Amino acid sequence: MKRRPIGRTGLEVTEICFGTAPLGGMPDTYGYSVDEATALATIRAIFDGPVNFMDTSRNYGFGRSEERIGTVIRERGGLPPGFVLSTKLDRDMSTGRFDAVHARQSLEESLLALGLDRVHILHLHDPEHSVDLNEITRPGGALDELFRIKEEGLATAVGLAMGRLDIMLPMVKDWPFDVLLNHNRFTLLNRSAGPLFELANERGIAVFNAAPYAGGVLAKGSSRVSRITYQEIDETMLAPVRQIEGLCRKHSVAPGAAALQFSLNEPRITSTVVGVSKPERIAQTLEWATAAIPEQAWEDLGKIGYSVDDPEARRIYKPG
Repeated sequence: MKRRPIGRTGLEVTEICFGTAPLGGMPDTYGYSVDEATALATIRAIFDGPVNFMDTSRNYGFGRSEERIGTVIRERGGLPPGFVLSTKLDRDMSTGRFDAVHARQSLEESLLALGLDRVHILHLHDPEHSVDLNEITRPGGALDELFRIKEEGLATAVGLAMGRLDIMLPMVKDWPFDVLLNHNRFTLLNRSAGPLFELANERGIAVFNAAPYAGGVLAKGSSRVSRITYQEIDETMLAPVRQIEGLCRKHSVAPGAAALQFSLNEPRITSTVVGVSKPERIAQTLEWATAAIPEQAWEDLGKIGYSVDDPEARRIYKPG
């Protein structure tokens, strides 16, 4: 597994990161849930594999994702050597409050759940869903608290993890983040994050591209998944997915392999965050990452149109 540096932080991460939102059990987001036994087995498989990077968040499954990861960390007496763990500061999920006090509380809850005294990477998460963005950006707000946490040595690198680009771009211009994470906006179906990734590269900010399967449909298939970017869709919206699937059949390529390698092959991306829901997905991800894809397949896929609009503009956010 290739490893890439996170600026001057001393951290190095593999080109694949396993995302653990599904492992918290989030049926409103994914359309299915994951029981505790399956989640724990998946986390153990991640720790036993060649990927050294895992991403979670305080609000995934209302804390269940971190708690389940913490269970396995305690089983093993700590993180595997060289393993990098990323988590996120989150708003109060009932009130939307996201000031400095709640940001600190979010970190303390994460450390308790994970059984750690510090984290490698800490993001400020989903400010677009907070009740008042000014609580985050004002002097002494949540962003100032994020950087204070880094100064205290409780996080090695700090970043911004969110979706909406109209809010994210100005924040990336104004704050010296080490990393950023954006989801669903650089896939075979959507390229709206291109300008963000360009800006990040100019500033030496590491880029984590999450959800290369557009919420799962490019991995599991249009016959099994009725959602794109966590939203119910109709046949018209499935048309480009079916076009990708048809071309992949023509070239004997798994659509999931093409979707994953599309992100892995992008030089502006440091690591691709792939959500997993069961142990078998670990081996499948590694297989897709190394699958042979003919050049003609890439040429044909390159002729398919893609969107540069916000893929979640009409999404009704449900935290579970």
